[in-house]
Amino acid sequence: MSEADEPVEIQPLPLDAWHRERGARMVPFAGYEMPIQYAGPEGGIMAEHLWTRAHAGLFDVSHMGQLMVEGAGAAEALEAVMPGDISALRPGRIRYSLLLAEDGGVLDDLMVTNVTEGEGATPRYYVVVNGATKWDDIAFLREHLPDEITLTHLDDRGLLALQGPDAAAVLDGIVPGAADELSFMQGTSREWRGAPLGIGRGGYTGEDGFELSFPADRLAEVADALLADDRVRPVGLGARDSLRMEAGLPLYGHDIDDTVDPVAGGVAFAISKRRRAEGGFHGADRILGALAEGPASRLVGFSVEGRLPVREGAAIFSGEAQVGRVTSGGFAPSVGAPIAMGHVDTQYSAPGTPLEAEVRGKRVPLTVSEMPFIPHRYHRKGAAK
Repeated sequence: MSEADEPVEIQPLPLDAWHRERGARMVPFAGYEMPIQYAGPEGGIMAEHLWTRAHAGLFDVSHMGQLMVEGAGAAEALEAVMPGDISALRPGRIRYSLLLAEDGGVLDDLMVTNVTEGEGATPRYYVVVNGATKWDDIAFLREHLPDEITLTHLDDRGLLALQGPDAAAVLDGIVPGAADELSFMQGTSREWRGAPLGIGRGGYTGEDGFELSFPADRLAEVADALLADDRVRPVGLGARDSLRMEAGLPLYGHDIDDTVDPVAGGVAFAISKRRRAEGGFHGADRILGALAEGPASRLVGFSVEGRLPVREGAAIFSGEAQVGRVTSGGFAPSVGAPIAMGHVDTQYSAPGTPLEAEVRGKRVPLTVSEMPFIPHRYHRKGAAK
């Protein structure tokens, strides 16, 4: 048996039994058995999606990689492989960034939080990476970070996301004051029932919300405490995907990957003004060139005519010319219609451009749309730096 033929070992989440007790249908994803949706009248992708938009959804995202990068010069070391202004990130602030290959392709998108404990303390950065790429990310960082920088995989911790308009009030019920302390893209920590609880405020669904990092062997305590609030229901991968599509947020491995640079992938906002001026990150020549001259293709959103969903991989046409492909697509419960995202040649990327996707041998009309499809409702209070 070749290495490629060897079966991939599927790991259980720390809350595997917790999910199954609540009727979750578990599917393999990113090397883990993950809940895609829950049973019962309150379950299903449509119900879980709409509940999150109206109240608060609880997501288990423990498959994602939690890393700690620390040591003198850690910010500068991260800037060598990421295009973000990590040096300017103050303690308690979170920044969306990218892990870049040497040719400028996107290896992963991630969140960096400065968790340095005080002036003069050793610089420490908490990094959350995608589950499907975390082992490659760890190997890449260990190869490219200087020896004096320590990289630790926090594999003894689990991660929950609480999302929705009631999320702040729910969190206040178990960690009083934490929500008031934080605005969008800010983080803090508390001791909760004798263990450290990391809290970050963000929103992968487009809603206000929080990510909660806690020891994996006690993660059920946090999940139970949150679920005891009637405003919270567990939500699976299915609704997580429809929510993030409505929010116009790309999913790594689908909408962005190592074949596209940040400009073509629609995530050039992660490249700060200083880094654009100074360069010095992987692929800087290619990426800065694309910023100056414009990319050959762009990631755009699509409104889909009719009720037939247009799925990933569908070819996109202008007349008889193929001009792109769909990278994400499905029915959007809050929009009430199918939506999609995909890459198209730049000349076809302007909002309002009519195109067609090929689905089961038929052409389905699309229109290039502004994103997000649903307005973001993040809790912004001043600029997070």
